Amino acid sequence: MPRSSAPPLVPPVGALLRRYTDAGEPLSCQPVAQGLLNRGYRLATTRGAYFLKQHLDARTADRDTIVRQHRATQRLHALGLPVAPPLPDATGRTVAVIGGHCYALHPWIDGRHRDGAQLTTAGSRRLGTLLGHVHTCLARVMESPPPGGGPDTGHESARPEDTFRLIDELLRLVRARRPRDGFDELAEHRLRERRVLLAAHAHRRPPAAAPTGWVHGDFHPFNLLYRGAEPAAIVDWDRLGVRPRAEEAVRAAAIFFVRPAGELALDKVRAYARAYRRAAGADGAELAAAVDRVWWERLNDFWTLRWRYQRHDRRADPQFPAVSALAVWWTREYEAVRDAFTD
Repeated sequence: MPRSSAPPLVPPVGALLRRYTDAGEPLSCQPVAQGLLNRGYRLATTRGAYFLKQHLDARTADRDTIVRQHRATQRLHALGLPVAPPLPDATGRTVAVIGGHCYALHPWIDGRHRDGAQLTTAGSRRLGTLLGHVHTCLARVMESPPPGGGPDTGHESARPEDTFRLIDELLRLVRARRPRDGFDELAEHRLRERRVLLAAHAHRRPPAAAPTGWVHGDFHPFNLLYRGAEPAAIVDWDRLGVRPRAEEAVRAAAIFFVRPAGELALDKVRAYARAYRRAAGADGAELAAAVDRVWWERLNDFWTLRWRYQRHDRRADPQFPAVSALAVWWTREYEAVRDAFTD
């Protein structure tokens, strides 16, 4: 999920391209749809098109972290996974630090994003197989995590008392809005609803999970490009880290296969999960535990409202209706959801 934002910056295209021997002369540099972590540009030169990434997120924008991500994608590419490793400059480096910011040049990949509604059952199986291969290939190319975890291993599950305080704070901010609009009305309804729901299920708080392997960390439709029915490139490896791998599988499905009303397309989830389990060598118990933890995460999560009311940033507003409805629907249909992931 998005965790930060930054003002638009103009990349130093000339200084960057001078580091490469065969990238050509710049013709244009157009921003692509902005993410909430970093910035991307379609850079056209006399030699072709490139994707220029400007790393801005404080958690992941240091050179050593980016280099680790780059090495991972280079190794995954060598294993045949659809990724777009960065291009090395004349000295072999893949990260350029200019004006205190880190940049990387990648090949431009023609493709489009597809969510679960645009995937057939066969496409859902291919998606599950792809993520399973990501996890098994990462286990081959990355160093073994130290006992007890590794980089960005996660944290304890949310405490209900903390969530209740957050709900109260968000309700105060929503009610202070003048003039109120339809979004504010829905936000207040969902916050009051969630408080009741959380009180009824507070005893189900799951224990923290031990990290089980390296994961992409942000596997969702906007980080996967398709060419036709086939995945062309998995992009944005900024959240690469050691975490419970089955949680990534469940979390990704909850994003890909959520419908506008907040329901999951369980037939596609089932096809996806079966393929993932086969490809990753994961069993039903691992997926069942992940379902419990991700459900609890969704029940306690209000990131879209925090962006709107605490950070005064409305870019996440379109995601709120489905995300907030999903927590309610998932709680009601918990057994059916778990069965879809473990059957």
